[in-house]
Amino acid sequence: MAKTVLIVDDAVFMRMKLKDILEKNGYEVVGEAQNGQEAFEKYQAVKPDLVTMDITMPEVDGLEALKMIREADGTAKVVMCSAMGQQGMVMDAIRAGAVDFIVKPFDTDRVIKAVDKALS
Repeated sequence: MAKTVLIVDDAVFMRMKLKDILEKNGYEVVGEAQNGQEAFEKYQAVKPDLVTMDITMPEVDGLEALKMIREADGTAKVVMCSAMGQQGMVMDAIRAGAVDFIVKPFDTDRVIKAVDKALS
């Protein structure tokens, strides 16, 4: 049975790119969200095996959404996605419970390595 993933990013193109990478590598994308509040609500609804979470988003950012999800489910696995130059925020995310991070633009091998590691 394929592992399930919720993709969270405010950019449609980034969600499409990540979905394409994941599905071509045997993962099932069970939902998408464009901000942290939506991510939290979708997480509650679909209970995915993994969440890929953009850090910078409108309304509720990725760091807050990570904290909300981890508070509701201490076993949640979240991989943060960041642009170059967001190392400080990435470190905050790791401290808040993120299992790994991937940098944009996405490198297929790095994405799959991070996702496989998070789910192993």
